[in-house]
Amino acid sequence: MAGNSLGARLYRQIKRHPALIPMISFIGLGMGSAALYLLRLALRSPDVCWDRKNNPEPWNRLSPTDQYKVPPGGSRFAPISWSLDPPLPH
Repeated sequence: MAGNSLGARLYRQIKRHPALIPMISFIGLGMGSAALYLLRLALRSPDVCWDRKNNPEPWNRLSPTDQYKVPPGGSRFAPISWSLDPPLPH
């Protein structure tokens, strides 16, 4: 059954319909980007613990100077007030 593999079928479809090339390229780019982002999250995030025997709680080893989900110095913007009441006339 030579020529019946997935690659051979894809090649035949691209040869018949060249307009598929951009679609396949963008889908491949999106899948590759998503895979790289997940790999980055798995390797660089302090929330992920790969070695549970030697370091069961890695979040406890953060030093006070490490920035962790909270901007240093607090927020520069005023908090948004969420009110469903209409504003009062002055």
